[in-house]
Amino acid sequence: MINRSSLCAAAALGLCLVSAVAEELASLPLDECRIADVSGTRTIAARCGRFEVAEDPTDPEGKAIDLFVAVIPALKSRAERDPFTVIAGGPGQASSEFYVSYQSLFARIQRNHDILLVDQRGTGQSNPLDCKEPDALSASDWTPESIRANTLECLDQLKGDPRFYTTSIAVQDLDAVREALGYGRLNIYGVSYGTRVGLHYLRRYPGLVRTLVLDGVVPADLALGPGIALVAQDALDMVFERCEASETCSESFPGLRETFAALHARLSEASVEVALPDPFSAEAASLEFGAMELAGAIRLLSYSPDTVSLIPLLVSQAFDGNYVPLAAQAMMVSRGLSEQLSHGMHNAVVCTEDVPFFIAEQLDEKALRRTYIGTLQVDALREICQVWPEGVRDEDFKTPVVSDAPVLLFSGSADPVTPPKYGDRAEASLSNARHIVIEGQGHAQVAVGCTPLIIEEFLEASSVLDLDVSCLDRQQPAPFFTSFSGPPP
Repeated sequence: MINRSSLCAAAALGLCLVSAVAEELASLPLDECRIADVSGTRTIAARCGRFEVAEDPTDPEGKAIDLFVAVIPALKSRAERDPFTVIAGGPGQASSEFYVSYQSLFARIQRNHDILLVDQRGTGQSNPLDCKEPDALSASDWTPESIRANTLECLDQLKGDPRFYTTSIAVQDLDAVREALGYGRLNIYGVSYGTRVGLHYLRRYPGLVRTLVLDGVVPADLALGPGIALVAQDALDMVFERCEASETCSESFPGLRETFAALHARLSEASVEVALPDPFSAEAASLEFGAMELAGAIRLLSYSPDTVSLIPLLVSQAFDGNYVPLAAQAMMVSRGLSEQLSHGMHNAVVCTEDVPFFIAEQLDEKALRRTYIGTLQVDALREICQVWPEGVRDEDFKTPVVSDAPVLLFSGSADPVTPPKYGDRAEASLSNARHIVIEGQGHAQVAVGCTPLIIEEFLEASSVLDLDVSCLDRQQPAPFFTSFSGPPP
């Protein structure tokens, strides 16, 4: 049972933490612990436990796996019994690691609500489906045969059956943890892929969702993949337009759109070998940098206005022959993404919930070829999923979620992966919802301006009515760097 005296060990410092979990109802023991971000350098105090579930829910006597559960107790002694649970994106990111990275944004919510974190099966400390990253492949090596070979190698390394690491089973896990801890309804925050999980939990357990926040929305009936290159191109076009409309950017980088097109064409013809210090270790390194690496770097840089602000400068430098700054960014964003995601779990989700529905999305390959990403991502996913086993998916999984629960949706107008139209699509079947679009912002809005205060207000009121979001009107994307010293004064 939960030991309230140990929770209050910090009382002498005025920080008595009393969990809102009802002791008499909880059946999942929790012990004092610390949880960390993906780097392991930032940690926070919590109470943690292991919750055993069947890997295959239809075979309760078969293989069992442990889910990692953490509770950060509410600060108030008479806290609400409806915790706030954070569901990370990816798919493949651990919710506990995500929360530690952004915990300051949720600090006000912790005053009245426990924070409940469950690493989704296949991620973090919940039997992660990790596999060794293949050696770096150049564009010429990126063949259907090499992709399938690497995928089979990944499958051989997994310590779980990927058929059972999908969203349909994950929401069952979350509800089993909720029940084991004696909680009532949940307040759910889902980001990116986590919005898909949040929506499906709402579908399966409509009476157990008090509030739902969707940040960077993936509609339930959407297959992610076919539209990514098109949306990413739209976001890059917005960068070009902003630069053209800015006197300092247009003067510093005239014809940025044409410069990028020329750079992309050059690297499509032949990649270049870039010698540079490793951005993490400072050791001498080299990178074969071609159109594939350019596309990967630009796409991930497009996620945040802070990194978008570097794009004109990095593109201009690369066009002039200095590839090091852009190559270093490519290495950093690629490695950072690799460290955050369990790729086996990622494949388990997309090969069950997305790729089988590509035809329904009316894939326009001609349109894809006109983008800077092209068909590369779609082609790779198709090859991966040719050999990856399709997993468990509820029959109604790809239908819109219909609900009158309070739902708050956030989108960035310049999001390169989940644009505002996706939020509109999800909102259409939610009768008690409000969709907030923040101008000039990228993917995920929780760290933008006053968004945390709006989420807290929504959570406490359990209503989308009368929310004051005027504080977001002042939000502007970061100004463009015109040199490595920063934006002009």
